[in-house]
Amino acid sequence: MYRRHFFLLVVLSLCFFIFLSWLIPSSSWLLAVWVMLTGLGIYDLRCRHNVLNNYPVIGHLRYLLEFIRPELRQYFFESESSGRPFNREQREIINKRADGVSDAMPFGSVNDIEHAGYDLSYHSLSPKQVDDSYRCVTIGGPQCGQPYHSSRFNISSMSFGAISGKAIQALNLGAKQGGFAQVTGEGGISPYHQQHGGDLVWQIGTGYFGCRTQNGGFSAAKFEHSARSDQVKMIELKLSQGAKPAHGGLLPASKITEEIAKTRDVPMGEDCLSPPAHKTFSTPEGLLQFIQQL
Repeated sequence: MYRRHFFLLVVLSLCFFIFLSWLIPSSSWLLAVWVMLTGLGIYDLRCRHNVLNNYPVIGHLRYLLEFIRPELRQYFFESESSGRPFNREQREIINKRADGVSDAMPFGSVNDIEHAGYDLSYHSLSPKQVDDSYRCVTIGGPQCGQPYHSSRFNISSMSFGAISGKAIQALNLGAKQGGFAQVTGEGGISPYHQQHGGDLVWQIGTGYFGCRTQNGGFSAAKFEHSARSDQVKMIELKLSQGAKPAHGGLLPASKITEEIAKTRDVPMGEDCLSPPAHKTFSTPEGLLQFIQQL
């Protein structure tokens, strides 16, 4: 309907602006605005976007609102606890702690602690002293020459390349200060992991980054060299690309820097592929043999 009457609106608006310019000479600049809007409308009638084609000129409001949608949601509609992956309340706590400002809020919690799924701890009527030995769990059986006393809470895997070197350094420093381990992610052990000497769990994935041959296979010699580091406390074997089944992961060539290429043992200028499955084994028995080899 709007499309059909567009040219009628153009003629009527032209007559109005001409009359307005005759009545108020200082408003003649509005004719220039009319020319630009008319030109935009004619362009919209010929474009391939259905919204603009059916609603010339005013259809751009839809794209404008869509463009500022994140800001509208953040500043006007988002509650303190509805944001994802981190809500506004969590972001404010991080900002306050980073600025050295107290993150404590008086008058209790603003959360609905009676809501189903809310986890909380109550005071015990018969509290007991928990021995420090329960803070850690020993990993490694009789065949393990160097068992590791692992914290029950550690830093999950995030690869260098997926996050920056500064982030890797900060996480490793936290692991060092907190007495827990940092899982490297399948991207290999970067110099940033070794900066502060925090305990590492070296994750080996389907791409064998950091211990791979030129054709993407497993290199026992490179593995042995890195695994002998005192900082590497455990090896974690990632069996497949669970989030991307049958496809594998891909780091585009445009995102690969010289540091990432050196850490992962991959060439510059080529996409870095994490295959969907391992080349070294394909059966449960082969998996056990590979673990024994490691």
